[in-house]
Formats: sequence, structure tokens, C-alpha cells
Amino acid sequence: MPTPTDEQVQAADTFRAGDHLVLQAGAGTGKTTTLAMLAAGNKRRGRYLAFNKDIAHDAATRFPRTVMCKTAHATAYAALGHRYASRLHGPRQPAWKTGQALGITRPIRIGDHDISHKTLSHTVLRAVTRFCYSADRALARHHVPRLRRLVAPAEHAELSDVVLPFAAKAWADLQDPDQGAVRFEHDHYLKMWALTQPKIEADFLFLDEAQDTNPVLEQVFNSQRGHAQLVMVGDSAQAIYGWRGARDVMTDFDATALTLTRSFRFGPRLAEHANHWLELAEAPIRLTGSDSIPTEVGDVTHPDAVLCRTNIGAMAEIMRLLSAGRRVALARGGHTLAALALAARDLKEGRRTNHPELVLFASWGEVQDYAAYDPAGGDLQPFVDLVDTHGPDAILTAVDELTDEDQADVIVSTAHKAKGREWLTVRIGEDFPPPKDTDQQDAEGRPIPEPVKDTDARLAYVAVTRARHRLDLGGLSWAVAPSAASSI
Repeated sequence: MPTPTDEQVQAADTFRAGDHLVLQAGAGTGKTTTLAMLAAGNKRRGRYLAFNKDIAHDAATRFPRTVMCKTAHATAYAALGHRYASRLHGPRQPAWKTGQALGITRPIRIGDHDISHKTLSHTVLRAVTRFCYSADRALARHHVPRLRRLVAPAEHAELSDVVLPFAAKAWADLQDPDQGAVRFEHDHYLKMWALTQPKIEADFLFLDEAQDTNPVLEQVFNSQRGHAQLVMVGDSAQAIYGWRGARDVMTDFDATALTLTRSFRFGPRLAEHANHWLELAEAPIRLTGSDSIPTEVGDVTHPDAVLCRTNIGAMAEIMRLLSAGRRVALARGGHTLAALALAARDLKEGRRTNHPELVLFASWGEVQDYAAYDPAGGDLQPFVDLVDTHGPDAILTAVDELTDEDQADVIVSTAHKAKGREWLTVRIGEDFPPPKDTDQQDAEGRPIPEPVKDTDARLAYVAVTRARHRLDLGGLSWAVAPSAASSI
């Protein structure tokens, strides 16, 4: 291991002193190495809660045997979720069918609006999902999502009065470990486990990727404070999962706050670009690059990876690169995409499909509605967009030509799926649009653009910090910071 930085030494000293610790760790700053350094050299039992399986498996090879490395869901599954194994991975079905099983059989009228039984069913299931993401112990009115047409508070209250009894019935349905009408998801047993107020047996507890933590897990983590030393680590600027109920819990955590700002992944020139996005995201840290890594910023003809904003953008890149004769891999593989594309083709051509996730849908229109409105269908929306943009046959042709990562010339990924990864050379995809112009003008008469949204700034920060040796700004070239202009 290289000589620890002053920041790493300070973190280790704080940990040895027994303090709770919140560690803001920028991209490539040796987060896992630092945690392993904290865990080494003592015989105390530790637990490391990772964001996903890959991170947990990697950490297990780097931590001492006294530290157990698991995801939060795996921890909850071992304690309680295994009882519901027979209900996991059940077939998807339109929300109205689930609602029908719960007793939602007719529309309701609120004010001047008719709320269809389909919309009511969607709203019930979304309320349960919002409850599962929350730290609340019981379903309540604030879990009921607002419908755009019902703007008056009295109208939303009336909707809540109708929705909550059905949501309670859905939650009760999920308690049966053997059978039920509501499709059972991993977040359901995580919430059930949290409601038992579990005690995690450990002397210290590490929570990784804390910026993407749901309130339900935050509550479980914080409740261990009485018997375990808590260390929360992450990067507030990489909080890119708000759409999934996550929120950045780091800024409010009651602990000694320290930072890791020296990046071992890239040099000073790329750090300037990273800091431009950190400033736009109003992040609490700025990065310093390693002088020993001469990272360049400029055109890359044959990048190791192309990072896109959306799945549609990634598929467009795949098709372009394949037509240029490149061997292309898609991050996380294309097998799932191919099976879903076959199912989509069947549904679009009026046939039922045997795909286990789509077997209960009678038409492609039902899948579109499910992805757009049902809380359990949000993960299908990017796929629906792909099918509607390119068609199933074009997707199948492209996927059939994909190569495994270890055999590929180039890997295409979304920025979301690139989190935690790095490549020697990276090009940013073309689907990162600049902000729209406002009606205002600057002193030279040029239109003043809208401010960059912080969610877009954080995603751009993740994307540009995946490169080690050379970064091609590509679709983000419009946003070069003045201080970084000389690096191009």
C-alpha cells in the first residue's frame, strides 16, 4: 500500500479514537483502501454495508476476516427476507389487475375529475413503494403521491382517504410469505426488516455509498449508534439515485466530518474539469489530481469506454460503433435486453409472450402504461423508450453483435452504470444536452442559458471522473470551465 495521505491518517486516528465518522470521499480518492486501513490492525468485529453485490464482493477481498461485507438487502434477506423467497421474481402484471384483486373495481370522482380504476391502482402501489423507502412505521397521507389534476389540498385529502385503505390491504397482502396478489419486491422485505428495529451485531459499522441511501436504511444505520461505532462514507456529488427514493444523508449525519480529496485515479487537468461540475452541483469538496498521473483532456479516436446519459443514447452509440466495425460490449451485458426485445416484438405483433416478467401483459400498450405509471415498472421505462425509438428488430440485431467485455474494443455504458468503474480512456456520449437559452442576454447580447440542474451536474461529474489517462469531453464539450480551457 502506498504511503497514506494526511487525510487518510486523520481518518484512521479519528476512527481509533472511537468517534463516529462521516467521510466525504471524492472520485478515485481511495475510499475502500481507507476503510480497509481503518478496519485493519484491530480485533473488533465489523460490518460493511455495500451499495451493490459487486462492491460487496470486491470489499470482501480487501477487508480483514473480522469484517463481514454484504449489501443492505442481503443483510435483510438473511434475517427475514428468505421467508419470502417463493414470492420473489414473480411475473409482472398490469397494476389494474393487482388493484382488482385488492377490490379496486370502479372509478371514483373527486371534484370535477374522474379517477379511473387503473389510475387508482397505480396510486395505491406507488403509495406502498413510497412507504417502503421511508423511515415511517405506518402508511400515512404523505405517502400517497399527488396527481397533477388534483391541485386543491381538499382533493388530495379525499384521494388519500380512498387510497390508504387499499394501500394498507396491499401491505397486508405482502406479509404472506407463500402467496399474494401484489408482486413481491426486494424493497418489501427490506422495509419489513427495518420495522423489526434490528440490532446489527458488530463493534463498528461502515455504510458505503451513503449519498444513495434510502431513509429506511438510514434509520436502521443510525439506530446502531448505541452499541456500534458508525462510519458513513460516500460522495455527495455522486448522489444520482433520487428517482429511486434515495437521498444524500451525509450532510445531516451527527459525526466528525472529514474529507478525502486527493484522487489517485487522474491528474490535475482532469481534476479541474471535475471541480467545475462539483461547483455547479454545490458539492462540499473539490478534488486534487495526482501529479504522477498525466491525464490529458482532448479527442479520443478509439476510447476504451463511451459513457452516455441515457439507455437510448447508449443504444445509438452501440449501433454507430458496430457499423464502424468495432467490437462493442454493453456494460452489464445484453442478454436481458435481447430477451425483453423478443417479448416486445411478440406483444407488438399481437401475440402473448412467455417471458417470465411480461407473461401477464396482453399488449405492448399495457407494458407502456405499466412502465409509465406503476411504481414497480419504473425500471422498464428505459427499455420501453428503446423499443419505441428503434424497434425490437434493430435492438435484437445490435445485441446479437455485442461482444464480452474482455474481448471488446470498446465498452458502452450509461453514466449510472459506470459508477465505481474506471478506464484508461473515456469519451462522453453525445446525449448530454446543454441547458436551454433564456430570454435574457449578457452584456455582449448573447443569450444567457438556464442554470445547469444539480442532478445533471452530478451525473456529468460521475461521467468525467471515470477516465485515468485521457478524457474526450464529447457531448459535454459545451461546458468547459474557463480554468480548464488551457488543458485541452
